[in-house]
Amino acid sequence: MAIEVFAPAKINLTLHVTGQRDDGYHLLDSLVSFADIGDRLTVAKADEMRIDVTGPFAKGVPTDRRNLCWQAAELFGETVAITLEKNLPHAAGIGGGSSDAAAVLKAMEQLFDRPFDGDALLLGADIPVCQIASATRMQGIGEVLSPIKIPPLEAILVNPGVSVPTPRVFKGLERKNNSEMDMMPKTHRSSDFWTWLADQRNDLEAPAIAAQPIIADVLRELSFLGARIVRMSGSGATCFGLFEARGHHEAVYRDLKQRRPEWWVEYATLT
Repeated sequence: MAIEVFAPAKINLTLHVTGQRDDGYHLLDSLVSFADIGDRLTVAKADEMRIDVTGPFAKGVPTDRRNLCWQAAELFGETVAITLEKNLPHAAGIGGGSSDAAAVLKAMEQLFDRPFDGDALLLGADIPVCQIASATRMQGIGEVLSPIKIPPLEAILVNPGVSVPTPRVFKGLERKNNSEMDMMPKTHRSSDFWTWLADQRNDLEAPAIAAQPIIADVLRELSFLGARIVRMSGSGATCFGLFEARGHHEAVYRDLKQRRPEWWVEYATLT
């Protein structure tokens, strides 16, 4: 018996760094959404732990205990064979490894017919929100989670193929005690949400651009092509553009894909 699971891309629509604890962990206030594109995994019972990686981004993905999927299985307490179809660029600010690990935990809950009772934060700050895998306000170091409703957002996701080390980005922050997100609108009108979202930010964007200036080029491209909101996700280097006009993101995708074949470009709906 094998369980197939989907690991969606995680997109930080906002990311406010609000402080730093004495142990070095940063405090965040982030609106996290999830895309309808991502990695796919198959998990089956096995006598020995094993990970096989396929897909366009398989190169460089560890197949031993360094892989978060392996660590998630060990934390669950069972031995499995995992096949990971890696469709998302890794170290890209879209939670690929975290989403994969969360998907492994979900698959093992089904496979072994029992809930995961460990501390998902031991695997990383993004694991708990990736277990929810739908729009959530994430605060603290990732342990304070408040699922919310957002309108479906049509997006273009772009990664220029560069790596941005997360510790370097956090080190480059000028301030660690920035303001929290503004209060979210209580109405269900889409226009109110768009206005609110446009006024928020990603505090890691500036230091990421300082480390990899090409990120600014991506943001300019998306803005030029008509995205109402352009922003970087996580610590980079993936950026997103959000489009209000239905279907417009598909035309932008085709244009950008043709003009920038060296970039990873996808269109997706975020929820």
